[in-house]
Amino acid sequence: MLQIKRNDRHYILCQVTSEDDVIRTLKLCKERYGRLNAVVNCAGIGVAFKAYNHNKGTYHALEDFERCIRVNAVGTFNVVRLSAGFIHQNTPAEEDGYRGVIINTASIAAFEGQVGQAAYAASKGAIVSMTLPLAREFAMIGVRLCTIAPGLFKTPLLEYLPDKVKTFLGDNVPFPKRFGDPDEYAMMAQTIILNKYMNGEVIRIDGALRMLP
Repeated sequence: MLQIKRNDRHYILCQVTSEDDVIRTLKLCKERYGRLNAVVNCAGIGVAFKAYNHNKGTYHALEDFERCIRVNAVGTFNVVRLSAGFIHQNTPAEEDGYRGVIINTASIAAFEGQVGQAAYAASKGAIVSMTLPLAREFAMIGVRLCTIAPGLFKTPLLEYLPDKVKTFLGDNVPFPKRFGDPDEYAMMAQTIILNKYMNGEVIRIDGALRMLP
């Protein structure tokens, strides 16, 4: 396996819904490291609106729903399809034909979406639903695909919340009673990368949290 030093980081601005941006990014990665072994697909946005707010008589803006679906679901698929082509260029391992792995990011909202989260839950549900079909398809070229479904994690998506709200949400996690740390997500991604028998699976990492309505 190609070893990358922890401080060997290269940042590239990439719009996941843009074919040109993703191809450019994947090319730069391959040029820098010689080959593309693993892709962790975790770009995403969230919106919070009721489909119909009966108290205010307002409706969920269709453009907000479409934007969430486009970035989270369409953007994920765009990166997946193009990454598969780049990983396919790798010489397969002699013992089993293995070439690489793609990891997508869904959310426990795909299973327990809350009020006001129809757009976000739908976008993450799409990622969950495409996991097995894509894994079965890419099996033909020696590429694995899994999905991580995180619970409440310390990400920019939640950092804007007031401290009281973050404390309340963290206390709802059975154990540990806190938000997940990005390093814990990274450890799960690393486990998937290292364990070649993990394929076509959606893995929850949520401290046993089951979201209330």
